[in-house]
Amino acid sequence: MSQGPWFFCLKHHTVEGPDGCAERHRLGPFATQEEAAAALDKVAERNEQADAADRAWEQGDRT
Repeated sequence: MSQGPWFFCLKHHTVEGPDGCAERHRLGPFATQEEAAAALDKVAERNEQADAADRAWEQGDRT
């Protein structure tokens, strides 16, 4: 079995090893294939957190 690092290819929506698509098409590196497969979920989670922080800042909560 191949070892990492692992990447999520934004072009093909697949998990790839280090010899996959060009770096501009990938998220990562990740330690495991499972982490790479969940990359878009992690991006969505972080975007939600950043959006919430932006809303709080705009409403005057600058803590």
